[in-house]
Amino acid sequence: MENKNKIFKAFGYPELDANEIIKEYQQYAKVLAPYVVDTVVLLHNSMRENKKLLCEGAQATLLDIDFGSYPFVTSSNPSLGGICTGSGISPKDIGEVYGVIKAYSSRVGAGPYITEENNEIRRYY
Repeated sequence: MENKNKIFKAFGYPELDANEIIKEYQQYAKVLAPYVVDTVVLLHNSMRENKKLLCEGAQATLLDIDFGSYPFVTSSNPSLGGICTGSGISPKDIGEVYGVIKAYSSRVGAGPYITEENNEIRRYY
């Protein structure tokens, strides 16, 4: 906090009090505490109780950190294998898998589209 307050002061911002911040966030902790659990344990207990689980992988394979179009990737594994690494669920526990695709491709930020035609074919579209 000491170093940050030096920066705040240099730029004309008010300094912060670490104890006040801790006091404020302790109130948030009390409110959020009932919702904080070890999700691996929660998921395995749910499977043991024969509950259905639904896992969703946002983005897509081309943005996968390991199998995507690097360097234009995200920091996670949004494809099917990411369910196992992200949740602790074994591949043998995965049942039905549904894939949803768009009829078009989009991307945030820079990066090539793998199917983009930057040649004479493109002029016909």
